[in-house]
Amino acid sequence: MLDSPGFWDTFWNTCLLTLPQVLGQLVIGTPAAWALSRLRFRGRKPLIGLYILLMILPFQVTMTPNFLILDSLGLMDTVWAVILPGIFSTFPVFIMMRFFDSVPKDMMDAANLDGASQWNIFWHIGIPMGRAGIIAALVLTFLEGWGAVEQPMTFLRDETLWPLSLRIPQFTGDELPLAMTAAFAALIPAALVFRLGQKYLELGLGGATMEQ
Repeated sequence: MLDSPGFWDTFWNTCLLTLPQVLGQLVIGTPAAWALSRLRFRGRKPLIGLYILLMILPFQVTMTPNFLILDSLGLMDTVWAVILPGIFSTFPVFIMMRFFDSVPKDMMDAANLDGASQWNIFWHIGIPMGRAGIIAALVLTFLEGWGAVEQPMTFLRDETLWPLSLRIPQFTGDELPLAMTAAFAALIPAALVFRLGQKYLELGLGGATMEQ
C-alpha cells in the first residue's frame, strides 16, 4: 500500500493543499493580525467584528458564498479552491491578533520616538513578542488543512486531486488493513507537527484566552 504510486500521489496532494495555507497565513495573516491589533484606522472595530462573525460561522453557512465566488473565478475543481479559503481563514488571525494585543504600548511608543516605522516595529517587536501566537496559529492551520474533509469534498470533483482525508474512507471492508495502514501513515505528519508545536499551542491559545 505505502509503496504504491497511488498512495504517494494522494499524500502529495495533501501536502499541496496544506502547506500553501500555512505559508499564506504566515505572509498574509500575520500582518493582518498586527494591523487589527495595533493600528488604529476607520472601520477597525466593524472589521474585527466581521472577523469574529466569520470565525464562529460553520462551514455549511459559508459554503455557498465560497462556492459561488470560486466558481465565478474559474477556480472550482482546482487546488486553489481549497487553498485560498484556508489562507484567509479568520481563526488563526484572531489567535495572532489577541497575542499581539499583549505587546506593551510603552515599548511601541519608545520605538516611535526613535524614528522606527510601523514595519520596523512589527518586524522587530511584534513578531518576536508574538512568536508563540504565530506558531500556534500556523500549527492549527496545518492540522485543520491536513485533516480537512468538507472543503475538498465540496470543491474538488476530480479524484486525482483528492487528499488522504477523502481517499482513505473509500476503502471497502476487505481493504480494512490497508485503510488502517494508510490512516496511520497519514497521522504521522500531523502528530509530529502537533508534538513540535505543542508548547507554542499552549502559550498561544493560553494568551488568547487570557486576553478575552
